[in-house]
Amino acid sequence: MSNHTHIVLYVDDKKAKRLNDKAILIRWHKLFKGTLLTQKYLQDDKLDKAQQFFLNRTIADYRKRLADISWFMRVLNEDIARKANKEDNCTGRFWEGRFKSQALLDEAALAACMAYVDLNPIRAKMAKTPEDSDHTSVQKRIKSAKDAKQPNQLARFAGSPRKHMPKGLPFELKSYLELVELTGRCMREDKRGHIEQRTLPILERLNIAPENWLKLTTQFTKVFKGAVGRPNKLDGYYTHLEVKRRTSISQCEKLFA
Repeated sequence: MSNHTHIVLYVDDKKAKRLNDKAILIRWHKLFKGTLLTQKYLQDDKLDKAQQFFLNRTIADYRKRLADISWFMRVLNEDIARKANKEDNCTGRFWEGRFKSQALLDEAALAACMAYVDLNPIRAKMAKTPEDSDHTSVQKRIKSAKDAKQPNQLARFAGSPRKHMPKGLPFELKSYLELVELTGRCMREDKRGHIEQRTLPILERLNIAPENWLKLTTQFTKVFKGAVGRPNKLDGYYTHLEVKRRTSISQCEKLFA
């Protein structure tokens, strides 16, 4: 958008723990120079015990950072800020404040948040169709879909959930694109609108009423202030965090009922 970004992330902390030391450093060096020790290690130079000790500590830090949302946003925002300051020929702080994040606890919350993000330019009247919405994931997906492909930079649609599901988004790409298109059409007409009958299967599987879907995809960040998901998922999430106050639970009960 013109003054902010929305990003839906999947943090693969299990993979970060599983990668060997060399793989961690290779990934880190794609973004940063690293240290003299990390560079020597990747060049297969011999290290003494003291050097190996400090290298192990550095690798442990990098491993945590590669699965850390704060570090991801720091790298992303710093790059944008540098480019903007160079363009405006100025220095100083670019972003207004720290980013906000919400945990998406189930597939219904994920679908609603993804559609909200993809339809932001239409809701702001910056675009008329999803394929005209610059800088969005849905635009990239539509372009790739024309060649019967999915973009490598984005999480893949893996299909309907099943017991041994491969890693990826738990929806059919075709169903998601149709749902986004019809939802965007309702927004463009500036009416409460409706979702056509032929798109109901995905909403039925997600257990979201069409009228609730329209509210979710236009007011997601206003309706929810904390984690998002069905009530039972929220209970488990807050119990794990040892938090007593269940933020947004009434809205989750209403919209994901």
